[in-house]
Amino acid sequence: MITAIREVRRAKGLTLADVAERCDPPTTAQTIGRLETGTRTVSVGWLNRIAAALDVDAGDLVKMPRRADLPVAAILGTDGANAPRHPIVVTPPLPTEGAISILVDSSVGEYRAGDEIWCDRYGPDRFALALNRDVLLPRPAGRFIFGRLIGREGNRLQVLPLGSGAKQQIIEDPAWMGVATKLVRGLG
Repeated sequence: MITAIREVRRAKGLTLADVAERCDPPTTAQTIGRLETGTRTVSVGWLNRIAAALDVDAGDLVKMPRRADLPVAAILGTDGANAPRHPIVVTPPLPTEGAISILVDSSVGEYRAGDEIWCDRYGPDRFALALNRDVLLPRPAGRFIFGRLIGREGNRLQVLPLGSGAKQQIIEDPAWMGVATKLVRGLG
């Protein structure tokens, strides 16, 4: 875990000894120094003790991984592409907890070779929320079906595979489904 203990301590004009004395129970300046430099692992307990000593929230002492924001060069509308009136950035997406992905090897339907399809994983209690969306469903022997969920009757799901001339398939009692939420377009 990367911490900002040193930065916060210095911003408050405190020494290692000051923070050590303010801890409950008090500790040594050497211990605080080791926690700051990472030579000693910072546990949640230590993080809370030091945050209280510095009079900040524990979250203020943790550095989150950096994510690059992308500057917006143009806004596309019915009147064409125009520069934004003031600087705007977008943040690249992070996958949600438990997300899965599909890599497109050969173009099929609206997906092109090289695309990544990011999917949120749904349990059976959420299947109804995926109607008319592209879904990935597990089948026996490590196989899957990917297509548009077009209907649901009890535990039977009706899926229309992508591509012209595809016939509806029925999948019974799948344990989960991946619901397409983001498309990362490849260059392929």
